[in-house]
Amino acid sequence: MTASGLYSGVTTHTRFRPRGHRLRYAIFMLLLDLDELPALDARLKLFGQDRFSLTSFSERDHLDGSATPLKAQVEAHLAAAGIPSGGPVRLLCMPRILGGVFNPLSVYFCHRPDGALSAILYEVSNTFGERHSYLIPVQGSGVIEQNAPKAFYVSPFMDMDLAYAFRIAPPGEDVSITVDVHDAQGRVLAANFAGLRTELTDAAIWKAWLSHPLMTLGVMAAIHWEALKIWRKGEKLRPRPTAPGAPVTVVAASQVSAA
Repeated sequence: MTASGLYSGVTTHTRFRPRGHRLRYAIFMLLLDLDELPALDARLKLFGQDRFSLTSFSERDHLDGSATPLKAQVEAHLAAAGIPSGGPVRLLCMPRILGGVFNPLSVYFCHRPDGALSAILYEVSNTFGERHSYLIPVQGSGVIEQNAPKAFYVSPFMDMDLAYAFRIAPPGEDVSITVDVHDAQGRVLAANFAGLRTELTDAAIWKAWLSHPLMTLGVMAAIHWEALKIWRKGEKLRPRPTAPGAPVTVVAASQVSAA
């Protein structure tokens, strides 16, 4: 058994203010232990690392997009923030499907050498080809609750003066990622992915693809279609500011709690 796995589930987005709106669609995500990538590439016919396949993964789709190994980049950010590293780094994200991919949110679970979770890195991508990450240390175990101020432009219908509240049930037999977006008056939006684990095999990949054959196109189409519906409801577009100068926002441990 590998630490890597496949999680099939449902993602939901609910907008509460100023105009209510909701969407729901089925997706699957891969949990990829970055140390296991070469072995997965060698073992699986329907998954490839840096090669075309039904599903695939390219490290250049993440973080700074360079040839620097992804785990080395993550560990450099951990070291700069004074957070212990040296253990597995496991990434929950959608794979490339027939060469196409878009991940609004990719989540890195960063571990100490003893296997304990030391931090979570949330990598956010927008439809303008930009990425920004939030690095938050983990205290305790079980369900994890963390907070971060919004520093990166994502949706043209959302203000910048907002804050994120993350609630994470780390990957096991299931996984749950919840992001609540707040302003000074309260919750504006809630997004969630909940999925169940299966072993990462060719049979599991084939079954997941048959259930979601156009997942990448579907996610992009859903984003733009829902944006059109929000605009038709009268929501105004917000101008896009300059991207943050630093690639990662590091959040102090004082903003972290464990449920």
